[in-house]
Amino acid sequence: MISSPLMTVMVDAVRKASRGLRRDYGEIENLQVSRKGPGDFVSAADRKAEEVLRDALTKARPGYGMVLEESGIVEGTDKSHVWHVDPLDGTSNFLHGIPHFAISVGLEREGQVVAGVIYDPVKDELFVAERGKGAYLNNRRLRVSGRVDMADALSAYGTPYLGRGNHPRLLREVAAVMAVSGGTRRMGSAALDLAYVACGRLDLYWERDLQTWDIAAGIILVREAGGFVTSADGASEPLAVKSVACGNEGLHRELVAILRKVNG
Repeated sequence: MISSPLMTVMVDAVRKASRGLRRDYGEIENLQVSRKGPGDFVSAADRKAEEVLRDALTKARPGYGMVLEESGIVEGTDKSHVWHVDPLDGTSNFLHGIPHFAISVGLEREGQVVAGVIYDPVKDELFVAERGKGAYLNNRRLRVSGRVDMADALSAYGTPYLGRGNHPRLLREVAAVMAVSGGTRRMGSAALDLAYVACGRLDLYWERDLQTWDIAAGIILVREAGGFVTSADGASEPLAVKSVACGNEGLHRELVAILRKVNG
């Protein structure tokens, strides 16, 4: 496990926020849910977790800016540091009683993600990474999958919400990947998809129309685990264009080539 003052701050914050999520997950029928937009829900648990994270991170690093899923952008006096915070990634899973969701916190320094924490409170799995110090699941060092053949690869992808994104494009992409890969999955949490690539449970993952809080922590997890992360078109930094494609070097290259081909 990584031992540093920064990692202590981040881990403490996500563990505090997870207590309320675990409690509310056990009483789903009592959750208060409001509608933010088509197919996009936010629960009272989501808002409470964000408040805990915001308070803990602000107390520990008072000058840092924030990009928060529920509260938006909070300008900081320290312009070189920005937290990207998702208090509940996998909200639909959470609300339907599916035990696959996570808290995600990433730290951007001068345009680069330098640390990330993703915590799955149901499984008590803590994924952490800090630049130059590796990536870990609890106390185990992580490496991306070593598979070399697309026919053996298990790929995950994200689907657009109702009324958002390019549905025909995704259907073309999924059909093309399904035709050559060992299997595909839609699991419902971008943060955990990235974490699962970092630890080798998934070989590949791609998704578009994301937000920075969805992927900031996962980007450094995959990179510190030896993986490659780009935008879905393979040409840009994912945090800037809010899309992602990742895996080990060879499979990532093949995935990007497939996505480019089907999109002309």
